[in-house]
Amino acid sequence: MTNAVEVAQLRARIEDAERLGRIGRAGRIAAPSPVVPAPPGVARLLPDGGLRPGGAYALGGSAALLAALLAAPSAAGAWCAVVGIPEFGIEAARGAGADPARIALVPEPGPRWLAVVGALAEGVGVVAVRPGGRVGEAEAARLAARLRERGAVLLVQGAWPLAEARLDVEHREWSGLGGGHGCLEGGAARLVVTARRGGAPRRGRIALVGKAAASPAGRETAVPEPLTAVG
Repeated sequence: MTNAVEVAQLRARIEDAERLGRIGRAGRIAAPSPVVPAPPGVARLLPDGGLRPGGAYALGGSAALLAALLAAPSAAGAWCAVVGIPEFGIEAARGAGADPARIALVPEPGPRWLAVVGALAEGVGVVAVRPGGRVGEAEAARLAARLRERGAVLLVQGAWPLAEARLDVEHREWSGLGGGHGCLEGGAARLVVTARRGGAPRRGRIALVGKAAASPAGRETAVPEPLTAVG
């Protein structure tokens, strides 16, 4: 099967890199931090201050947000995989600060997409997926157990049972574009994060593209704005 071959090739590529000492064991980030890094503006809104290993996070359809969330882990040395999102652009990820050499793509996983995600979680630090069908709580719980065992993070474009938090882009603002002319220089988005463990949703503005989104420290810089709980 093509999918099985693709996954096997990806895992072999990761194992080769591990043997050469270019990345840590199983594509994880070799650091004492209890969380996988997220862009600073996003991290301030997350309940753990970052992406918790073993956790799943439900995202809206924003490709820029997904690229931003892959930036810090890949730049820190973790392998990332994008499954079932054929329009995902490596150049857009590069623009957000991601390391394209550490992002593996499986654009068409087929009907066994959940098995593909589970297989990749064995050797990839962050797996992003657009579900190819409905997932029940039992299936999500089984995958969560594997994620916890391997210390991997799941990013889902869409709904997901037992997600640690849902991240939605409410509003976007662009700069550099005029009426039919100009070049896109930057953009900001209002992000709302709703945690599964309760509490009011938290909102803040983050930079997604352009120079403001590519600071060396976090690969994205928050647009200054007080982050307050909103009911």
